[in-house]
Amino acid sequence: MKTAPLYRIKIIKASSIFILLALMVSVSSCKPNRPEEIQELTNREELPSLILHDLTATITDSGKIKYQFITPEMLQFDQRKEPTIEFPKGLHLFVYNNEQEVDAQIKSNEAIYYQDDDLWELRNDVEAVNTDGDVINTELLFWDAQKEIIYSDQFIKITTDTEIITGYGFESDERMQNYIIKNISGILQVDDIQTGTASADEPEEIAPEINQQRPTISED
Repeated sequence: MKTAPLYRIKIIKASSIFILLALMVSVSSCKPNRPEEIQELTNREELPSLILHDLTATITDSGKIKYQFITPEMLQFDQRKEPTIEFPKGLHLFVYNNEQEVDAQIKSNEAIYYQDDDLWELRNDVEAVNTDGDVINTELLFWDAQKEIIYSDQFIKITTDTEIITGYGFESDERMQNYIIKNISGILQVDDIQTGTASADEPEEIAPEINQQRPTISED
């Protein structure tokens, strides 16, 4: 820390001293929160403001169904610094197109919706299916509803009619019609599985430990 030069130091007037004393008395009179008060505030944040069971909800845009989700239990937390809606017993999401047909669906054993970011976090045995019948399996998947993209930085497996692709890192539009695996670790032809002649490049389908931080997708 640098010391101010002596020529910058000014003499404080008597009136300024009284103001400083008044401020010191005011600050000293404010007692810090007691531990039990702090604990009460923390507990309040962790209490759900709304609990719903066996819920089917529909999200519309201009009178048309855009999304629909089904869940055994929904917990809403409005008192948190980052308000969330949690689905501890699982979630089944449906994405509709303009013709009101289901374009894609996603299932997971757990889910969290971050209200401020309009972001869904799906984890624990996540399975997504598009209209082509491609099945995507992973342990962690994010759906950014604002950007209309789905992504993950975890181990992922995609099963199509002809092959099984595995790798790490995934990005797609929310209908999962255009997707990429950033780091492919293996490709296995379905014919090889059916005939029992799997190639030596058959990938290991063991998912690693989930990263607890939410990955980010940079905008081009």
